[in-house]
Amino acid sequence: MNVEQAKIAEAAGAVAVMALERIPADIRRDGGVARMSDPALIKEIKNAVTIPVMAKARIGHFVEAQILEACEIDYIDESEVLTMADDVHHLDKTQYSVPFVCGCRNLGEALRRIAEGASMLRTKGEAGTGNIVEAVRHARTVQSEIKRLASMSKDELFVAAKELRAPYELVKEVAELGKLPVVNFAAGGVATPADAALMMQLGLDGVFVGSGIFKSHNPEERARAIVQAVTHYKDPKVLMEVSTGLGPAMVGIADIKGDKVNFRDREGGEFAYEGKVPPKKDLHGYTETQMYGSSWNN
Repeated sequence: MNVEQAKIAEAAGAVAVMALERIPADIRRDGGVARMSDPALIKEIKNAVTIPVMAKARIGHFVEAQILEACEIDYIDESEVLTMADDVHHLDKTQYSVPFVCGCRNLGEALRRIAEGASMLRTKGEAGTGNIVEAVRHARTVQSEIKRLASMSKDELFVAAKELRAPYELVKEVAELGKLPVVNFAAGGVATPADAALMMQLGLDGVFVGSGIFKSHNPEERARAIVQAVTHYKDPKVLMEVSTGLGPAMVGIADIKGDKVNFRDREGGEFAYEGKVPPKKDLHGYTETQMYGSSWNN
């Protein structure tokens, strides 16, 4: 949200920063309409750091995207965290020279965004909560649906494309590759080095972190720790070391289903949200019931 935060991210080893009007935790808390950042802030951040600078545009707001492109931004995030400008149409991202990143919860959504021209994907998670559960759900869903496609015969892929509401050629490509044709990062709810390493071990290509750093007790140390966790995500000893002595993480939201804000459900088109999170698998034992019961009971 400011130059100081951008410098903290760069000093910690982040490979890029995201300029935005308010971090998701504040958008969630304060409400109101969330929009593109002021170009003055974007230019100030671009001048303050040497790493790439991203910025968010509202879903379907092609003029905000035009302005961000004029700012010579390095990447545009067509973001569900901001208030939707168009609840039917996403941006035609092929009309811009700047690359785009978009969120996804499942393979169909991922392929629709790629068909529109997205160069990078990320899980939607549930930004500003400090709760990793939705990002994990999205990552596992995409991975399992890719495996399902890879096991299909060619004639079955036509039906799969229809079910996914995605172009057949993209569905066929994913089935043949066994993976997405673009990188997929984790986002939404990452608050600890362990969260970041978890998403990497689940097969993601990188991690976006915002509120998890800047709503913690010690943003500088936590940012460095999360960068190290992403770099050494398979080394438990390093993960133990970087997780030690960080001070309190952001408080976060335990019961996402009960929270009135649902960023993850914002997608243009015919998608209809039923007003509840799909139920978790059956709980087994006291520990799972204690941890998940309040959030997952229907």
